[in-house]
Amino acid sequence: MSRPILEVKDLKKHFPIHGGFFGGVTGHVYAVDGVSFDIARGETLSLVGESGCGKSTVGKAILRLFPITAGQVVLDGTRIDDMPAGRLRPLRRRIQVVFQDPFSSLNPRMRVRDILAEPIRNFGLAKGKDEMEERVAALMDKVRLPRDAVGRWPHEFSGGQRQRIGIARALAAEPDIIICDEAVSALDVSVKAQIVNLLQDLQKELGLAMLFISHDLAIVEHMTHRVAVMYLGKIVEVAPKRELFAAPKHPYTEALLSAVPVPEPGAQRQRIILKGDVPSPINPPKGCRFHTRCPYAFDRCRVEEPPLRPLEAGHLAACHLHDRPAAENPLAGARGGALLPA
Repeated sequence: MSRPILEVKDLKKHFPIHGGFFGGVTGHVYAVDGVSFDIARGETLSLVGESGCGKSTVGKAILRLFPITAGQVVLDGTRIDDMPAGRLRPLRRRIQVVFQDPFSSLNPRMRVRDILAEPIRNFGLAKGKDEMEERVAALMDKVRLPRDAVGRWPHEFSGGQRQRIGIARALAAEPDIIICDEAVSALDVSVKAQIVNLLQDLQKELGLAMLFISHDLAIVEHMTHRVAVMYLGKIVEVAPKRELFAAPKHPYTEALLSAVPVPEPGAQRQRIILKGDVPSPINPPKGCRFHTRCPYAFDRCRVEEPPLRPLEAGHLAACHLHDRPAAENPLAGARGGALLPA
């Protein structure tokens, strides 16, 4: 089996809280608190969860947009989380990002030609002006925009077109992996489907790996290979798409899936309404972090944190219910009501 293109090992990011008369550290926000996963070449792993669960922080930590608190990030066998900036610079080409807001992520003072040429120039991927122009034109073709649009400014495009430019800029560096941080959540429904189809086509054509960060499970189900579910800074379940949507092994995943709209008119699904609010990441609950809202919580959940462990081939979950007899485990025969065809 080949080495994964990206490995994240026990990643933690704790943001200090400053206060008091002298501005000292009075606490921490445990935004990401021990996250581990890997992504194979050509694979899409989707990272899903409620807003504030830490999924975007994971993406930014992998990109080294801020220093991490603990853990490791390994890119194709090379650890990059503690690498000096000078050595990291050439490796940055191999991992690129598409941000959520396609307008604020593009420089309004640069024409599209210059936006796409910048990463090509920075990483020395073109020799001379003619090759640069050829590469820029090829990028416009890949994202299905007219070549003559390279002379226009970002504000002259629609939201979907701007996101295509953002994707082209990510492709300009010829990366191995792209992090899509809520890349379609700001777009209209029809445009969203077009961008998802474009990403899938590019992945097949170029052999890209993707970390697709999203809260939209309907989109995730359409385009991913595996899904990792986050809750309050931790991953609570990881599984291949079909297995997770068909039979979730964590109560939080079960609740998330119950909220996905059913496509067939008249079809029924039991909606699970979670009680209470998401606890504060400043003071997360002891034991299982989900026990304050879990409909199946019992005494052990309140005192002992469940490890993320394999239950079936490729299916991991962090839940004490799976240590109980099948008759006492409400998830033993759970069905997610997936949108996938039989």
